[in-house]
Amino acid sequence: MKNLNQMKNLNSVVTQSKLQLHNTRNAFKFGSQLPFPTNYYSLYTSCSTGNGRTRTLSFTTNTAVFAQLKTSDNESRINKGNKKNKSTATKIEAPDPGGAPAVSGAGSGGDPKIPPPKVDSLRLKGLPKKVLSILSNLPLAIAEMFAVAALMAIGTFIEQGEAPDFYIQKYSENNPILGFFTWKWIFALGFDHMFSSPVFLATLTLLAASLMACTSTTQIPIVKVAKRWSFLQSAKSIRKQEYSDTLPRASIKDLGLILMGNGYEVFLKGPSLYAFKGMAGRFAPIGVHLALLLIMVGGTLSATGSFRGSVTVPQGLNFVIGDVLGPIGFLSTPSESFNTEVHVDRFYMDYYDSGEVSQFHSDLSLYDLNGKEIMKKTIKVNDPLRYGGITIYQTDWSLSALQVMKDDEGPFNLALAPLKTNGDKRLYGTFLPVENPGSTNLKGISMLARDMQSIVLYDQEGKFAGVRRPNSNLPIEIDGVKIVVLEAIGSTGLELKTDPGVPIVYAGFGALMLTTCISFLSHSQIWAFQDGTAVVVGGRTNRSKGEFPDDMNFLLDQVPELIDSSASNQSEIIGG
Repeated sequence: MKNLNQMKNLNSVVTQSKLQLHNTRNAFKFGSQLPFPTNYYSLYTSCSTGNGRTRTLSFTTNTAVFAQLKTSDNESRINKGNKKNKSTATKIEAPDPGGAPAVSGAGSGGDPKIPPPKVDSLRLKGLPKKVLSILSNLPLAIAEMFAVAALMAIGTFIEQGEAPDFYIQKYSENNPILGFFTWKWIFALGFDHMFSSPVFLATLTLLAASLMACTSTTQIPIVKVAKRWSFLQSAKSIRKQEYSDTLPRASIKDLGLILMGNGYEVFLKGPSLYAFKGMAGRFAPIGVHLALLLIMVGGTLSATGSFRGSVTVPQGLNFVIGDVLGPIGFLSTPSESFNTEVHVDRFYMDYYDSGEVSQFHSDLSLYDLNGKEIMKKTIKVNDPLRYGGITIYQTDWSLSALQVMKDDEGPFNLALAPLKTNGDKRLYGTFLPVENPGSTNLKGISMLARDMQSIVLYDQEGKFAGVRRPNSNLPIEIDGVKIVVLEAIGSTGLELKTDPGVPIVYAGFGALMLTTCISFLSHSQIWAFQDGTAVVVGGRTNRSKGEFPDDMNFLLDQVPELIDSSASNQSEIIGG
């Protein structure tokens, strides 16, 4: 707009200057055509006089302006070969913003040679706008969202992070899904780690670019326009609004006070008033887009920069965190917390009245490299331990050993092994050898356990011998061997992970909920114009359009009516 104003000033000055050189006194009119790229433009001006002659002014400028005035007489004489009549050229320096052009002098000769703009540079300058226009296309953004959702559904359907043999067996070439989808497609597209695969990340990046392009080309300009104080200077333009009314005897200042009391920002300029409220509703879509970007950035960071691992540790043993965790993506970077040692002090379980396991707990202690205890915590399901960006979850349990006394000797730790069953019940078993002189067959006492509550014992023939509870210290004699079950030693199943994207995702969802609620706020605008003693009022809103007229009527009903002082005095005299 500034360049356009400068061009208008140049147009006026140059036209007046050249017409004075030719002593043209007739009234004239001129029109301008202004096509220009950045910092380069051309102006064509035509002037008509009373004698029918036409004068054409043309100049092209980048930093300085060169103007040449030609008349129809000059052109005809030049075409006939009269070289004496040459057009006059005047150089006009381009003004500073707000200044007037200065005529530096006149001379003779042909048009100055101004280099034309480079086509390649103009194309490059227009390229970002074309890219933004494509990316901000709504159908494209919707297609990208559907693509992301489809990839996420596929990632849910296909098991993630399994060994290659698992996919080769389950998605074999002998039984392809849909007639073509096999393990080769899974490995080629990276669907065994979907959320860090190039296909998923590229689609997510494209969606993020569309969100940013939409914010830049649509939402930000809307906010800029909404922030301007746009005064309407006539009653006619106010009556064109969605809602309009006229207060026959009112003051625009009284209206402004009423609007301020109802939460409007009010601006007065002469007889015009402009008021608005709910500007936050205009900013909310930008906040929604930023929140979505935060969620995508956090999700991408979680998929490409995390560590994960799981371990089953018997009670009384320990492990180093860095030995368990493994990188998930190419951005995974270990921290100093990986050198922390975790000691399982105790593992125990809670039970329902029916005997089923209801909850299991692990008492954990953390130690640094120097053996100094850092922290202690008892974890359980849905109550993890967090330290240094690492989270330790209680996820599973098992039985690792059975501690017994044999003929008052021991204690002996007998390893428990999981046994296969037909149902989903767990069963662990162990074997206590018994010496039989003269026999080559190894026999012993079998012990079975479903949990840490009770142990079932069988003799050498496999016959039921009895049940004992750990820690009861109640002996049982089987085949002449006295046995005391001291303790069932459990193992805790732990899952460890680092997820640097979780705080960002949580912040994104929080911002998304907040900005979504704010976006329902109506952005209402009211204009008013003092037309004599009447006030013409108009307004519009972007939401709650059905309720807006009622709100406006409520506001206008509060505006006091002006009373004519002369009429009031006359009524008082008559009454007196």
